[in-house]
Amino acid sequence: MAKNIFEQTGRIFDIQRYSLHDGPGIRTIVFLKGCYLRCKWCCNPESQEYKIEEMTRGGKVEIMGRDVTVAEVMEEVLKDRIYYAKSGGGLTLSGGECMAQPEFAEALLRAAHEFGFSTAIETTAFAHREVVQSLLPHVDHFLMDIKHMDSAKHKEFTTQENGQILENAKYIAENANHLIIRVPVVPTFNDTPAEIAAIARFADSLPNVTEMHLLPYHRLGQDKYAGLGRTYLMDGIAPPANEHMNMLLKAAEGASTKLHVQIGG
Repeated sequence: MAKNIFEQTGRIFDIQRYSLHDGPGIRTIVFLKGCYLRCKWCCNPESQEYKIEEMTRGGKVEIMGRDVTVAEVMEEVLKDRIYYAKSGGGLTLSGGECMAQPEFAEALLRAAHEFGFSTAIETTAFAHREVVQSLLPHVDHFLMDIKHMDSAKHKEFTTQENGQILENAKYIAENANHLIIRVPVVPTFNDTPAEIAAIARFADSLPNVTEMHLLPYHRLGQDKYAGLGRTYLMDGIAPPANEHMNMLLKAAEGASTKLHVQIGG
């Protein structure tokens, strides 16, 4: 960690204002470059590589990734401080995976707290325990994905096993201010009642966890793959129907004793 947190540098690819679905209140989301997973359905493929890339979109070449200081990011975040105060919102880190840039992520979170803003991170928590420990004191709301309970299937669809993720989920649940478990519901991967119920039982076992969000798969990021010169591996897979999502909701509710389960975040 740099002595002056506002001089700490990192690499982002977007900043999105006025978000209502990535933590409480109105929030500004900072999207960090780099991720350890390669989920087949990822809607932000431009986030996966840490390197700066070119992506063609709408016939135009865009540069995906830029190096910034915490001070530069906070200049943008501060534009909406009046909305944070009125709504209980603040700063959310997303990606990519913010734990892949731990020093930059910690500095951003600390800076937000210095201004009195709420903090949240969207994370897979696929990281060394030391990284989790370094960020935890500076995070008000963890929004953590649990994608599958079967490690082999998790690796098949994300390139990584899930053991470290599940162990970190237990640690975060025991030590965090607030943890919500989120499940991207992806056909052919985890969209059966048995698979969702297994995740719900795990989430239900976590201390202090009372919320689980089922997030339906969508194809909004599919065109980005062509723009990056990559193949979209979920081509032909349709989003789950509302009736199917409601069936999975009931499966999750039936497998838990204390969770509030909802569709969407």
